[in-house]
Amino acid sequence: MIGVFVDIIVPVFILIGIGVVLHRIFHFDLYTLAKVNIYFVVPGFIFLKLYETAFSLSLFLSVLWFFLILIIVLYFISAGISRLFRYSKSVRATFTNSILFYNSGNYGVPVNDLVFKHDPFAMSIQVIILTFQNILTFSWGIFALKTVEGNKLNAVVGYFKMPVLYAMILGIGFNLLNVDVPEFVLIPANYIADAMVALALVTLGAQVAQLRFAKNLSVVYVSLILRLIMGPAIALAIIYLLGLEGVIAQALLISSAMPTAVNSAIIAQEYENEPELAAQIVLASTVFSMVTVTVVISVSRLLF
Repeated sequence: MIGVFVDIIVPVFILIGIGVVLHRIFHFDLYTLAKVNIYFVVPGFIFLKLYETAFSLSLFLSVLWFFLILIIVLYFISAGISRLFRYSKSVRATFTNSILFYNSGNYGVPVNDLVFKHDPFAMSIQVIILTFQNILTFSWGIFALKTVEGNKLNAVVGYFKMPVLYAMILGIGFNLLNVDVPEFVLIPANYIADAMVALALVTLGAQVAQLRFAKNLSVVYVSLILRLIMGPAIALAIIYLLGLEGVIAQALLISSAMPTAVNSAIIAQEYENEPELAAQIVLASTVFSMVTVTVVISVSRLLF
């Protein structure tokens, strides 16, 4: 377990730490950084990985079923806890988003890359999860926050503005149809994909650097338990239920252990729905994930 921590988690947090330091010195424009990641780097990375990796439709459907079951189970658990503790409508929306949306991109991708030592098959699984997460975050996530104030139309429209959706469709479509993408397109796509890990982790560090603890700490504690402990436990049960094993089982279990996505705090800030609560959940889950993700990686290696 110590080896896992040193070889996988420490490199990730070194880059996050660099992002923290650089933001303290230069005061990055986080809005611009987030947009560069969401609308440029992530779509390019997703397209290239889905286009280049040899995977079957059965793999895609297996990951899809896993993801749907996990999200539905987590949703009902978070909804039940929200009612049990009588959270307000605004707190309930932010709390639920913090459980459903985990950092599969600028945390999950580097961890996958280090755990599986650049295995393209394992990365394709993570990329599919990343795509589903982005689509869910910027569709249902925004929809849930907008419904707090009763505006549903803008949430639906926002879903079709996400480039990751089209990057996924093009990547999978070109792959399955054996379309030859010209070299002058693949070269810049490779440059974009190569920038993904470093830029994503530095961005995460810059985002974490501005987060602060303020209030509603009891909600934060409950969110941590559900996201970092219950999430992987439920994922493990689903993996056994679906009969998955080997690399796909490992990759899915590890992906489920990621901390709350920074995007959940970004959309909470943008739509002014408990932004302080969302920010402190992201900060706390990112810090404590150093321990929980290490444990999950070690367990996944023992089991699969």
